[in-house]
Amino acid sequence: MPANGVRIEWLDEIDSTNDEARRRFSAGEVGPMWIGACVQTAGRGRRGRNWVSLAGNLYCSGLYSLKCSPAEAAQLSFAAALAALDVCQSLLQDHRVTVKWPNDVLVEGQKICGVLLESADAPGRVIQLVIGIGLNIAAAPEIPDRPATSLSALGGQIDTETALEHLVDRFEFWRGVWAREGFSPIRDAWLARAHGVGQRCVARLNDTTLDGIFTDLAPDGSLVLEMMGGETRLISAGDVFFPGALG
Repeated sequence: MPANGVRIEWLDEIDSTNDEARRRFSAGEVGPMWIGACVQTAGRGRRGRNWVSLAGNLYCSGLYSLKCSPAEAAQLSFAAALAALDVCQSLLQDHRVTVKWPNDVLVEGQKICGVLLESADAPGRVIQLVIGIGLNIAAAPEIPDRPATSLSALGGQIDTETALEHLVDRFEFWRGVWAREGFSPIRDAWLARAHGVGQRCVARLNDTTLDGIFTDLAPDGSLVLEMMGGETRLISAGDVFFPGALG
């Protein structure tokens, strides 16, 4: 158990740690706690994508009951990405680790970690937040147009249990910053480590594709896209790509 006292439970096999977290909420769990799994048989990423669950990688979900708005709870996706970056950077000191909007962690342009926030039904103003994280420790999936890497491939050695403990510690650090000071310092820290600021960016939305320059992160966490004609668009959901570079 980490020094911060947050509970961690390990499972040999589960369909999805996010689904298990939602089931725990339905059974009366309030958290905070984290669930880790050695094998995940039905993991998923953003927008319903299948998450390839290779042996030796980390699959985990945090459960948190929060008294805040859904928009405020969503800000913790950036805290989770920063926590994962911290873990990776501590093991890969000779490599550049960055965060990519909205929820990926990259090493020199290649994806090493993804974050998926979901919520369970809760009464009143309490948000039951599920924070799913997948970290490539031992191996990386081969996905067209989405280059990926792993800690092992880059010389970073850590076991899944230790990685989860370090991840929880770093998430609790950033969550504490968020709880005390709001989103602003999280936004600043994320921008300081962001991939592609000032570069051309293609944003693929549900019904259109936008092309512009990624200039900033808005106070609500939206990506600020400066269009070629000078118009500014705020992107709150979608996939972003940086032509001519990995990621």
